[in-house]
Amino acid sequence: MRREEYISDDMVVKRANAAIRLELEKKKAMDIPVIVYDRETQAVYQEHSDGTRVKVGKRMRKGRYSERVAKKA
Repeated sequence: MRREEYISDDMVVKRANAAIRLELEKKKAMDIPVIVYDRETQAVYQEHSDGTRVKVGKRMRKGRYSERVAKKA
C-alpha cells in the first residue's frame, strides 16, 4: 500500500466515533443496556434505553498504567 492511499488520523478518529455512535444507537433500538464510564464520578454504570442508570462499579486504580509501572521500578 502506498503512502497516498492511507487515510489521515483525523479520518480514523471520525470513523471510529461514528462506529461507536452507530453501535450505541443499535443497542438502544434493540433495548440492550450498555456499560458507560462517568469521568466526573469515576463510576461505571449500566445505562438502559429508557435513560435509567444503575451503578455497577467504580474505578479501581488512579493514574495511567505507565505511571504506575514507573513508580514501582
